[in-house]
Amino acid sequence: MNTVTSKPGGTSLPHSVEKISGARLRAIFVGSSGNLVEWFDFYCYAAFSLYFANSFFPSQDPTAQMMSTAGIFALGFFVRPIGGVLFGHLGDRHGRKVALMASVLLMCAGSLLIACAPTYATAGILSPCILLLARLLQGLSLGGEYGASATYLSEMADSKRRGFYASFQYVTLIGGQLLALVLLLVLQNYFLDDQQLRAWGWRIPFVIGALLALVALLMRHDMPETQSFEAARKKGKQMGGLKQLAQHPKEVLLVVGLTMGGTLAFYVYTVYMQKFLRLSVGLTDGQTTAVSAGSLLFAMCLQPLYGALSDRIGRRPLLVTFALLGTIFTVPLLTAIRNASGPWEAFALLACAWLIVSGYTSINALVKAELFPASIRATGVGVPYAVAVSIFGGTAEYVGLWFKSINLESGFYWYVTSVIACTLVVCWFMRDTASSSKIDEEARDH
Repeated sequence: MNTVTSKPGGTSLPHSVEKISGARLRAIFVGSSGNLVEWFDFYCYAAFSLYFANSFFPSQDPTAQMMSTAGIFALGFFVRPIGGVLFGHLGDRHGRKVALMASVLLMCAGSLLIACAPTYATAGILSPCILLLARLLQGLSLGGEYGASATYLSEMADSKRRGFYASFQYVTLIGGQLLALVLLLVLQNYFLDDQQLRAWGWRIPFVIGALLALVALLMRHDMPETQSFEAARKKGKQMGGLKQLAQHPKEVLLVVGLTMGGTLAFYVYTVYMQKFLRLSVGLTDGQTTAVSAGSLLFAMCLQPLYGALSDRIGRRPLLVTFALLGTIFTVPLLTAIRNASGPWEAFALLACAWLIVSGYTSINALVKAELFPASIRATGVGVPYAVAVSIFGGTAEYVGLWFKSINLESGFYWYVTSVIACTLVVCWFMRDTASSSKIDEEARDH
């Protein structure tokens, strides 16, 4: 059994974690690495959809093909609340480690299924049905991954640097997207031509993703469980479940309100931006991938900086700044990107966008984890987040392409602005979770 030591301010942490900082760092590294693999698997679909769309949806109109693939991308998000419920219950009842292992195993199955899926020419309508099934499996996986990993990283981090350590969830989340784009760049420039990528090369990342998921599964098998979960279980508290979650309506609504604007902005500048740069700005495939990858690398570097800043000034100032600047500058930024004269200008404008959006992405998972007690934390973080993401984040690409298809692309800019404005209202009136953290409150009680 781990002994407990006291820190200044009354916070208690396990001796093995407090005295041996390497144990904490290893746990955070393993949790983050698994998160990176999950998001790499999930975003290979978005990164390579330009190449496999015609394999599953034969059409002469590239925008129509993109809308079809975006539709399945969105449907994968609609099952994320179910994943949040299932894996949240698993994480709260049986441990964060068990939930994290199960989620990465399901992601592996989804990736392998896409890698082996027949084309429309071979299997007809069965082909997109298999693709949809695979995306539903991956959606279930991520529905559980977010809440479980946010809870795990937040509970493993010490209170003075919790913002910094928890920000690595989005470092690895964005890193998964970046890794998918880097793989695309490597295949585009060094190994395969456009015809080969469209014929069979798009299957390569899904094979790699399935193998990486197995590696992540092995790594997570050796993860330690968090002290917060162990303490709550020893106290015999009711662990997890929607019935218990219903006892926290204010916190649930707060998570939804924070997520709706933040997740929409995030998916606009990640998933949708790749299509936007190609179809609207007019960049080449190579330029689109390079600009997207460069902007994601810049975003990755910002996350720990903003997370560390939140440890000094609190979480609320960063959230308010994101929502306020997002409300003011979304339309000008997207308009400027649309009229960019080349890849460097597009990258510079995207970098400006990430300076704003990182105020949300760097700390949002931690803020949600700090709202709920340990007995319901994985469910409390995962379920309302997944609901908001399925409505606003998962549909971002489809809604953007729909506005483009009716020749009203600027309407999408105003849609994004209005949703972020709703989040601004929520951020403005919320309490700062850094000073009212349930995680710290429980640590003092231990």
